[in-house]
Amino acid sequence: MDILNTFTLKSNRQIKINFDGGDLSSDAGLLLIKEFAAKIGFTKLIKKKFKTNDTSVRFHKDDENLMQMIYQIISAYFEDDCADELTLDPVFNAILEKNSLASQPTLSRFFNRMDKDTLLQFDDIDKSLRDIIYSIKRPEHMLLDLDSTLFSTYGNQEGEGFNFHYQAHGYHPLLCYDGLTGDLLKAELRDGTLHCSNDADQFMEPLFQEYLERGIKTYLRGDSGFSSPKLYKTCEMNGCSYAIRLKQNSSLIALDSDKEEDLYEATKGDQISYAVTFGEFLYQAGSWDYPRRVVFKIEKPYGQLTHMYTFIVTNMDMEPYQIIQFYCGRGRMENFIKEGKSGFDFAAVSSHSKAVNANRMRLHMLAYNLFNWFRRLVLPANMRKQQVDTIRLKLIKIAARAVR
Repeated sequence: MDILNTFTLKSNRQIKINFDGGDLSSDAGLLLIKEFAAKIGFTKLIKKKFKTNDTSVRFHKDDENLMQMIYQIISAYFEDDCADELTLDPVFNAILEKNSLASQPTLSRFFNRMDKDTLLQFDDIDKSLRDIIYSIKRPEHMLLDLDSTLFSTYGNQEGEGFNFHYQAHGYHPLLCYDGLTGDLLKAELRDGTLHCSNDADQFMEPLFQEYLERGIKTYLRGDSGFSSPKLYKTCEMNGCSYAIRLKQNSSLIALDSDKEEDLYEATKGDQISYAVTFGEFLYQAGSWDYPRRVVFKIEKPYGQLTHMYTFIVTNMDMEPYQIIQFYCGRGRMENFIKEGKSGFDFAAVSSHSKAVNANRMRLHMLAYNLFNWFRRLVLPANMRKQQVDTIRLKLIKIAARAVR
């Protein structure tokens, strides 16, 4: 210990501080992610399939920049600026096999080179990675949870708009998760003014085709924002079983009047306790080509006199209460979205260009999926349900010193 560079606390002279620790890092747990990525061929796949339309010879290559940002995001260094602080970090340099990282200006130029072609490359990479993951553990069936969310924007960014549902300016991306594993299967950045169901059928078609080719049965859940006959028909044509909520209206309430009367009769002697009834009927809205099965739930909440209604359009043949229960399980997806936005900074849409923002979202999606595969395929059972922030504290944020 160098005495000249050693400091002692006045509050406790037994505690000494010096700055001769050597090459230190607080992210040694990234080595575990690196090992997993190497094991599944993640890095090789990125190198093979990702390249911007740039003919210049650059010191920091596109695939290297992409991997650097993925590791930064997993470690919660979301901003490009963080690269300047990490440039000589021994763990980052070791996992990227470089002497120094790409700087913030280099990363910013890298993002600005991305375009529609790189978005297609991300599609190809995602599908190829699913091939690898499913070769390790093939799913018996796929539970597709479809939803949208808001990415807030600031200023006159391309594609931003006022969304009446959220009462805010932003983008309105579509997201589809595997409801059983939390894998993010597909994401698309859309203009902020678009309704949830706009082109949702076209968004889902490639996934339906993919799982048909794999011979894996698919199930879809969606809220009332996706009550679109185009989506119903796309599901039916691709053998997908669906449960999609309908917006409550007077026609639907009129069709369940018999069950509602039964509920009134059952509760007239006790108007305090909770009560519920289930039923079904065939229904054809004006925009539908033919009638479809609708199941419903009418419930009287505890301490209330009014009734609450839930209507689900479906092509499944389960009992009404089972379909309602199946649909309500989609609430778990809200936690997936929250983890993506808070734990992986999905909503980082700081560029003026919509194409750049879309590519950035897909990069963050890759980081999320790599971490989620690591969490569910590598970690012990008691850690698989833990959020990314918890796992970062336990496994990623570990001190290390480089010894040469």
